[in-house]
Amino acid sequence: MKIAELNVPESVKDVLQTHGICELFPPQEECIRAGVLDGRNILLASPTASGKTLIAELCALRHVLEGGKVIYLCPLRALASEKFEEFKKYTNIRKNNGDKVSVGISTGDFDTADNWLARCDVIITTNEKADALLRHRANWMEYISAVITDEVHLLNEAARGPTLEIVLARLMQSKPDIQILALSATIGNVEEIAGWLNAKPVVTNWRPINLKEGVILQDEIQYRNGERRRIEQETRLPVINLVLNTLRNGGQALIFASTRKNAVSAAKQVAIHMDKIFVPKTGSKIVKKGLQEQAMGILEKEANRILEAGERTPMGDELADLVRWGVAYHHAGLSGAQRTIIEQAFKDRKIKVLTATPTLAWGVNLPARIVIIQDYRRFEVGLGNYPIPVLDYKQMAGRAGRPKYDKTGESIIVAKTTDELEYLMENYILAKPERIWSRLAVEKIIRFHVLATIASDYAHTKEDVYEFFRKTFYAYQYDVRAIQNVIDKILRFLHDEEMIYVIGEDIQATKLGKRISELYIDPLSGIIIRDALQTKPPLLVEFSLLQLIAHTPDMGPIMRPYQREMEQLADTAKNHSQELFLEIPNQRNDQIGYADFLGEVKTAMVLNNWIEELSEEKLLERFNVQPGDLYRTIENAKWLLHAVEKLSPVVAAKNKDVTNLSNELIERVAKGIKRELLPIVALEGVGRARGRIIFNAGFQTPEDLKQASFKDLVALPSVGPRLAKKIKEQVGGYDKKDDEEEDLSIIKSTNQEPQQKELFEF
Repeated sequence: MKIAELNVPESVKDVLQTHGICELFPPQEECIRAGVLDGRNILLASPTASGKTLIAELCALRHVLEGGKVIYLCPLRALASEKFEEFKKYTNIRKNNGDKVSVGISTGDFDTADNWLARCDVIITTNEKADALLRHRANWMEYISAVITDEVHLLNEAARGPTLEIVLARLMQSKPDIQILALSATIGNVEEIAGWLNAKPVVTNWRPINLKEGVILQDEIQYRNGERRRIEQETRLPVINLVLNTLRNGGQALIFASTRKNAVSAAKQVAIHMDKIFVPKTGSKIVKKGLQEQAMGILEKEANRILEAGERTPMGDELADLVRWGVAYHHAGLSGAQRTIIEQAFKDRKIKVLTATPTLAWGVNLPARIVIIQDYRRFEVGLGNYPIPVLDYKQMAGRAGRPKYDKTGESIIVAKTTDELEYLMENYILAKPERIWSRLAVEKIIRFHVLATIASDYAHTKEDVYEFFRKTFYAYQYDVRAIQNVIDKILRFLHDEEMIYVIGEDIQATKLGKRISELYIDPLSGIIIRDALQTKPPLLVEFSLLQLIAHTPDMGPIMRPYQREMEQLADTAKNHSQELFLEIPNQRNDQIGYADFLGEVKTAMVLNNWIEELSEEKLLERFNVQPGDLYRTIENAKWLLHAVEKLSPVVAAKNKDVTNLSNELIERVAKGIKRELLPIVALEGVGRARGRIIFNAGFQTPEDLKQASFKDLVALPSVGPRLAKKIKEQVGGYDKKDDEEEDLSIIKSTNQEPQQKELFEF
């Protein structure tokens, strides 16, 4: 089917054809024939790169141009940002009223209805943000006529699945006529999920690039169709040999490792052998004049970007060294800026080999010619090593094959023995993905959503609560009666903790319960904060609140102490006992509780050192906390400090000092600064490092900066003319006569060297 044949406005066809899209892929055509543009609910299960996003775009634009709004659900912020960029190509299309199509993205700050989104036609959010918006009963949501949910198979994922399930159930409850378009690459029980969503399943195995799946043992790959292929043994490691073979043929390689440590180790192993690519054998056909110099120059530029992305750390230095050889690793320990640089460099084919933990398979789209799974086991605390699900394997394998660059993609698992080869072939290559199950039936999760159901006025009786949960995937697979006893127990708990009150059959949320629900925290976190704030410590300091929020379940994984740290942490806790909201557990009577407490103390110490401006390098050295883990802890701390700030006046009016301290701490934790820098870093473009430089130079207030000369600011390290102008404009001290000085400074600082070609091929 040609794009020109579609029953969509010409303006939409023009955009698609401008981007080189003139004909539909088979799965896309099947969706059109199934009624996706006629308002029918569709569940599309189709491999990676088969065109699911285009169907989402066509469906969304159909609603927007007919006067509706669309909400697009993503499991991750990075994926939401990717979809936002893809939808922006339609923002020059005009609607019937003459306004242009507007696309918005909202993924943070759960304690708001984001009323500005009323101006947007396509709203892209994470599942959690959508849940928060539903709790706040955002007025604009009544105009939502379609929901598109990406990666719907994540219903099966314990951490994120229940939120997606609740959001879809809530939308089906509040808007029975809403169109649902659910997208997935891999689903075992398509009919069952489609039945829950009242959707027509569209299932296809079509891929624009053929996928060859196989297992390698030593130097031979055995494929699922019985075909065999030998790989030249340049080293004793099959993974390295596969990588070298792929690079020599112009491809890229993506290696999945089971842990962060293994991902780093694999990247280092590959880098050791990259000289075989950059300095190839004499007479090789891939040698081109100036290739080595060009490639090295481009990679040096990317390495410098890594070094400039935030503070200098040993991890950043290590990553930059690898990037210089066209190799990188990707895991949650990296900062967001580092991950973004690595992802883009891989997409641009500058980085040739990327090693990653399995979470990358669920995130942004990073295809490679070959996907190598070097370990099919995964380690989790309490579970040990266990084989990954087939579903996870299929997600990783689906990354093989680069559209526009490859005719075939390969997914290869590494086997160590003949028996293991047979096991991998039978249990992964030839296996079907497992059935997807609801993960809702956990008391902590149900508690979170029962309170929200009542506090947001979606239910006012026990039967109303049951009725809502009947709309969940869990109830569709089992029966809501299976969790009614749990719901009853939770209702009693919420009543006893004064989050709801009951008059006859009527159930309403108290002011406390409603606020806890709006803040998007676990009711148990709310209780911990409420109880703590009723009896303040003798000394209220920053550490008091940091340890309190570290004690809540919403902080997420606390920073577990190493054995060598236990004694020091115990001494710290004892020395700070007068500052703690909570009593120190008795080590003899509660060893597990005491160990958890020391982990909370460590987490609070990391945050406390962060706001005292300890560098990331020193934090890594002192606490062994990686940048990605640090920033996730910072994000959770900001959210929980906001909860403390908003709950403290609800608990008691006399908590003004707690309210003020938590408000201040939100800013200090966000920026990693001492109190004295608050006025300086409030200026756009000034972070903790620049703020300290400016402060130490004697410019300690906005008034000081207003009086400062433009020349003096430009002379400060890492400021420069553009930032100096921005600072002066913000404090009201920029004079037009400074324009000549700015222009001169920019000319002096501009590198006039010609830019290198951005892409290179081996």
